[in-house]
Amino acid sequence: MSRYRTTGCFLLLAAIWGTAFMATDVGLADLPPVPFAAARFDIATVLLFAALAVTDSLERPQTRDDYVYVIVGGALMIGAHHAFLFAGQQYVTGAVAAVLLGLVPVVTPALTRLASSDDRFTANTAVGVVLGFAGVVVIADPDPANLLASTIGIALVFAAALAFAIPAVITHDTSPSMSFLATQAWLMAIGAVVLHVAVLALPGQSFADASWTLSALAAMMYLSAVAGIGGFLLYFRLLDELGPIEMSFIEYVIPLFAALAGWLVLGQPVTLATIGGFACILMGFIAAKWTTLRAELRRVVEPKTSPPAD
Repeated sequence: MSRYRTTGCFLLLAAIWGTAFMATDVGLADLPPVPFAAARFDIATVLLFAALAVTDSLERPQTRDDYVYVIVGGALMIGAHHAFLFAGQQYVTGAVAAVLLGLVPVVTPALTRLASSDDRFTANTAVGVVLGFAGVVVIADPDPANLLASTIGIALVFAAALAFAIPAVITHDTSPSMSFLATQAWLMAIGAVVLHVAVLALPGQSFADASWTLSALAAMMYLSAVAGIGGFLLYFRLLDELGPIEMSFIEYVIPLFAALAGWLVLGQPVTLATIGGFACILMGFIAAKWTTLRAELRRVVEPKTSPPAD
C-alpha cells in the first residue's frame, strides 16, 4: 500500500470500529452481552464460509503457521477479548473499560520485545504512548472510587486488553498458506466457539434472555458484516503493513469516531473533556510519528530541485 492509502485504510477501520460502539449500545438494550457477541461472530463465520463456497475456494488449515494464526487470533483476539470485555463491563463502567483498553498500545511494545519482533520501541513512540493514554484517561473521566472498588472488573478488562495485544504480536511474523479470506473465516469460527463456551461458563448470559427486536437485528448485522468481517479483514491487512506497535495506536483513534457516532445517532454529548482528550491523542500521534511526518512535510513543502543543465 502507498502511505496515503494506508492512512486512509487506518482511518476507515477506526471509523468502522468506532461506530461499532454505537451499534453495540443499540443492541445491548435488548440482548445480553456475551450471547450478543457470540451471535455476531456466528453470522460473520457463516457469511465468510458462504463466500468461500460460492467462489469454490474453501480451504482448511494445513501448516503450522495456519494453525498458529487461526487458533491464537481466533481464541484470543476475537473470543477471549470479547468475553473478558463484556464480563468486565458487568463490574465497571464503560469509562473505566475505555481507559484500560487504552493500555493496548502500552503493553504491545513490551510484548513485541518478548516475542523478538523486529519492531523498535523508540523514545518518540514512548512519548506518543504516554500522550495517547493521557487522552483516553481525559476522555473517559473515570471515577477513582470506582477504580479502587472494582478490582474484578478491572482485572477482566485488562485481560481483554492483553487478549487483543498478544495475538497481534504472535501472528505478525506468521505466513499462513491459506488465502486471506479463508484464514479469516477460520479465525472467526474459532472465536465464535470460544464465545459460546463463555456463554455456558458465565452466569447470567443466556440466549433465552435475548429480545430480537428490529433494532437489535440491525445492530447485529452491522457488527457481523461491517465491523466483524470488513473490520477484521482490514485490520489484519494493516497489521501486516504497519506492525503491531503502530497498529495498536488505533485504540486512540477509535474513540473519536465512537463519540461522533454517539452524538449524531444517540444524542450523546461531546464534552470539553472529550475535546481535550482528542487533543492529547493528536499530540501523541505527532510525537510517535514525528520523524515520518517531518520527512513527508519536507517532501511536500520543499520545491523539487531541477536537474543540472547540460
